[in-house]
Amino acid sequence: MPELLLALDQGTTSSRAIVFRPDGAILSLVQAEHAQVFPRPGWVEHDPEAIWGTQHGVANRALAAAGATAADVAAIGIANQRETVVLWERATGRPVANAIVWQDRRTADVCQRLRASGVEPMVRERTGLVLDPYFSATKLAWLLDNTPGARARAERGELAFGTIDSFLLWRLTGGAVHATDVTNASRTLLLDARTGCWDDDLLALFGVPRAVLPEVRASSDRFGETLPELLGGRVPVTGILGDQQAACFGQACFEPGMVKNTYGTGSFLLMNTGAEPRASANRLLTTVAWGIGAARTYALEGSIFVTGAAVQWLRDELGIVRTAAETEALAGSVPDTGGVYMVPAFVGLGAPYWDSEARGALVGLTRGTGRAHIARAALEAACYQTRDVVDAMQADAGAPLRDLRADGGMAANDLLLRMQADVLGIPVHRPAVTETTALGAACLAGIGAGVYRGIGEVAGRWRAAATFEPRMEESRRAELYAGWRQAVARSRLRSL
Repeated sequence: MPELLLALDQGTTSSRAIVFRPDGAILSLVQAEHAQVFPRPGWVEHDPEAIWGTQHGVANRALAAAGATAADVAAIGIANQRETVVLWERATGRPVANAIVWQDRRTADVCQRLRASGVEPMVRERTGLVLDPYFSATKLAWLLDNTPGARARAERGELAFGTIDSFLLWRLTGGAVHATDVTNASRTLLLDARTGCWDDDLLALFGVPRAVLPEVRASSDRFGETLPELLGGRVPVTGILGDQQAACFGQACFEPGMVKNTYGTGSFLLMNTGAEPRASANRLLTTVAWGIGAARTYALEGSIFVTGAAVQWLRDELGIVRTAAETEALAGSVPDTGGVYMVPAFVGLGAPYWDSEARGALVGLTRGTGRAHIARAALEAACYQTRDVVDAMQADAGAPLRDLRADGGMAANDLLLRMQADVLGIPVHRPAVTETTALGAACLAGIGAGVYRGIGEVAGRWRAAATFEPRMEESRRAELYAGWRQAVARSRLRSL
């Protein structure tokens, strides 16, 4: 019987494929970047064909690197950048426009008008989300209204909408399956989070025809099989999750109160809240963590738009570092930032502020400020933004967090995790398998394919490779965080 698991991890800046053994060991990892398209300030797009091409390519290369064939793979699991919108022709599979990326802010005015009309309480109650251009609904409506003929074609059933998972699944199955999982559907502003079904009132509010929507399924489901010519044989797709939910699953956050943070392009904290959705009083999101069979697990989420992207900005736009990895040594060459704070509100601020008008700021610059201070401020910004969300999460939960499980590309940075432990005042754990997003997708696919008997078998494999304990005195922690809050206030002057 085949027992390998192939994870397709389609992210904001790259497509990756990882082949796992059933014990979680990685046999191969292949990654390919895809281009970012910035047509106007605040607009972010991707070419869906580039996403498909890179994802298909790395899947085949990963199998070859593992010395495996399609016959050795029990199942495929997909983890994907969430909220990004693709619209394509059912007849040909061709996209009718570039994908609009989750970071895109072009519909901020639409969201503002909807808030002013008083509908946000209803939207929050049904979806668990806030009215923000981050989510899919207003992006999809924009494509329907601004792509010639798209709305009429969609209403006739000629076009298909999907987040990236749906588009990949359509291509993998040769157009045989138009579906999504409940976690990705819960990020669209169109799904009733309690029922797991598309909501007619929300469809009418955002102007989305039902004919364009994918079928919503559990995260662990037999979605379909790949065309044999794509990977050299038919392979079932039995797991799909949004990337942050996949990381939560890969971090084995299976008990209520457990929290993970993924440090990637942005950062995303998820707290398992159990079998019932919990409303947030502190502007966090209520989201579906995963669905297995008829059962759904929910989470509170804090979405931070820019963390790793701030390091990319230092590299690509300012030339402060040549590679992102250099940031750790550079930032570690100074004991502190010299009073400098970076607020990387390049596309506004996410949770708990939800301020699309905020803009990036460097605060506290002096003549003595150097490259190292700015690099350290970029890393500290990830820690302070995480503190913002953790404070809100603790208030919603009514209990302090015991610890934090960290993953994502930036989690390889020891200095970052030491600073994060100091800023939060709790231990921060880095897992033995840091590819938690791909691991979560693979594990869920393994449950769907019968490789694992259930969640308990997956939970027993999680191990911490390193733990970072807080060392900072509480008075110093409070002083530094107060400075951060002042810097954030300055970045929000446009909207306050």
